[in-house]
Amino acid sequence: MIPIKSLVRRTAPAAALCLAALPGQALDPGAARVEEGAAPGTAAAAPRLKPLPPPSLNFYGSPGTIDMPSAEMLPDGQYAVSYSWFGGQSRYNLTFQALPWLSASFRYNGIQTNGEEIGGFSTYYDRGFDVRARLWRERRWLPEVTMGLQDFAGTGIYAAEYFVATKRFEGQALGWGRGSGRLKVSAGLGWGRLGSHGAIGSTGGSRPSFTAGDTGGELATDQWFRGDVAPFAGLEWQPDARWSLKAEYSSDAYTLETGGPDVFERKSSFNYGVEYQYSERVRLGGYYLYGSEIGLTAQIQLNPKHPPTPLAVPAPHPVVPRTQWATEQAHWTRDWAASASRKRQIRDLAAEALKADGLVLEAITLAGTEAELRYRNLRYRSESQAAGRAARALAQTMPPSVETFRLVPVRGGTGLAAVEIRRSDLEALEFDPDAADALLATAGIRDAGPLPQEAIFSDELYPAFATSVSPYTQPAYFDPDQPFRLDAGVDFAASYAPAPGWRIAGALRQRIWGNVEGGRASNSVLPHVRTDQSEYAQYGTTLENLYVSRLWKPGSNLYARATAGLFESMYGGVSGEVLWKPVNSRLGLGLEANYVVQRDFDQRFSFRDYRTFTGHASAYYELDRGYQLQLDAGRYLAGDYGGTVSLNREFDNGFLVGAFFTLTDVSAEDFGEGSFDKGFRFRIPVDWLLGKPSRSSFGLTIRPTQRDGGQKVTVPGRLYAPVRAAHRRSLEEQRARFWE
Repeated sequence: MIPIKSLVRRTAPAAALCLAALPGQALDPGAARVEEGAAPGTAAAAPRLKPLPPPSLNFYGSPGTIDMPSAEMLPDGQYAVSYSWFGGQSRYNLTFQALPWLSASFRYNGIQTNGEEIGGFSTYYDRGFDVRARLWRERRWLPEVTMGLQDFAGTGIYAAEYFVATKRFEGQALGWGRGSGRLKVSAGLGWGRLGSHGAIGSTGGSRPSFTAGDTGGELATDQWFRGDVAPFAGLEWQPDARWSLKAEYSSDAYTLETGGPDVFERKSSFNYGVEYQYSERVRLGGYYLYGSEIGLTAQIQLNPKHPPTPLAVPAPHPVVPRTQWATEQAHWTRDWAASASRKRQIRDLAAEALKADGLVLEAITLAGTEAELRYRNLRYRSESQAAGRAARALAQTMPPSVETFRLVPVRGGTGLAAVEIRRSDLEALEFDPDAADALLATAGIRDAGPLPQEAIFSDELYPAFATSVSPYTQPAYFDPDQPFRLDAGVDFAASYAPAPGWRIAGALRQRIWGNVEGGRASNSVLPHVRTDQSEYAQYGTTLENLYVSRLWKPGSNLYARATAGLFESMYGGVSGEVLWKPVNSRLGLGLEANYVVQRDFDQRFSFRDYRTFTGHASAYYELDRGYQLQLDAGRYLAGDYGGTVSLNREFDNGFLVGAFFTLTDVSAEDFGEGSFDKGFRFRIPVDWLLGKPSRSSFGLTIRPTQRDGGQKVTVPGRLYAPVRAAHRRSLEEQRARFWE
């Protein structure tokens, strides 16, 4: 056996226990940075195709001409935020293209009256949801056709249904000459709002008009496509990629706004406008509407598939085949595995190599031909990318006799899955054009199983103490007196991990500025489990949370969590969760039980006289195209029983958009405004914005109305999301990133 030499540099491609790095085999520690998607080991940036500007949006935030819709769809996954204003009316719109043929929108409207008040308000605020479905695509002679439901789950103030067709024509084909741009022609039939002017007939009888004070939130399916039907039409000419000229005929009579409230005077059915594509993501427009009003819009469109800054990461170190540097039979001996000191030295080499790539060695198990590495991923959003970096670190540091790598990502000391690969496959496939699929075909993905007794832990991990200082924001939405309120300040957090799986954590919150404390008082007839938000916002320095938790694996495909303490600003107690999630299955089943006590408004260590048991049985299923379906059934904070349906779409880069609704045994009357709990959420990863690897993200959950029915407690460290990210479905979808 060749004697051990001094520890070699991290970049050496061979194990220090068997032989020193050979001349010419040192790897470059200052490797160039490449864009995400570049070939492994190369420094050249991958070419980026500039996407075409998406369809422009109408005043309702959906593809359209000005105030009328068109049949166009945004690019798949597009997320659009827009603001429009005319005649004392403001509309804030959010639209998401959930599928290539389906989009959904949320809108918040303000109508400023000049005469009679609406619902007792001089400025009437309203929320609404829209959904659009494309019936067929545009073909040579056939236009694109879309069906839409507008304000189908709100109070109905903007309720409408429509069918619309759009056809595009190149100016040159129309005989206008080369470089004459493009013409879009849209025409449709509308009901409700869009059938209130110039009706040509009626279907299914009449429909009731809007009534102020309606709680909204219920689907008025008995009114869809009923009542008067009227035509509308629009033209859009794009002389170049920047400018658009628009004209339309509107079928909206604006009966409410031009009546008693006297919002504006409707003198004409024709609208005109001009729009300017300021940048790839920003569009601005100015308009003359209804013969009397000036209008403005601003639109921002983002697509998770096109980040503003390409993700740049240090190029991975190349895998040097063992046949190039272990050239003697003595290099392949397994004698090193009998020495505990040599194993510790290998562990230290592996830990150093992992650290350089943002990974932390938790434990390693070494045998003559196998190595199991348990590691923490602190840098990469993709667990597949982290596994690729971990495999390269082992290829750099393991003795030549080690042929099998077992890679186990760890969270809270608990293994989430095990990816088994052959080292010879790693060496042979690195520059193969089909490397991603080939390695997936030969790799094994299994349950992590228990930690082997012979595992060697890192000497630097436990006990572990960490601190952080970060800004926070706490928004409150849709107060009629002030639609948007915000608190902002700083969180001071600390955590202590005495052993694998155990964690003690807490956070102090210091509010620096805000106006949530001035929000309206709760009028709920249910226990005030969430609607006292303004009461909790009265204090500047608070204890946000303080808890102890433990994570472990009680058996194969099983994960467990126990938490006790102050979970969040409003509740503390004890919580337990069990998750069954086979590593190769799309299905997961969970059970959570919580006994909670409501915290006092000052958010220190005192409690209010409200305590309850809440818990849910959950089913999780991974659909195609990044969709994740979650069904929950159980007892909520106010003592109501029911279920929640959640549907999220998560892109490979961590961008997430989702929606949910909850139905319980609380009646619409007792629930109050909105009739039942519903909302949407989004999450934007920091690395998507900045182009630097990070696991951090920020996001919001927005409810049209915050009420007390259908509410859950927030418990830190729930199991499903991190477990799913390390399982087969996620690894398959991001298999190409193993080589990045």
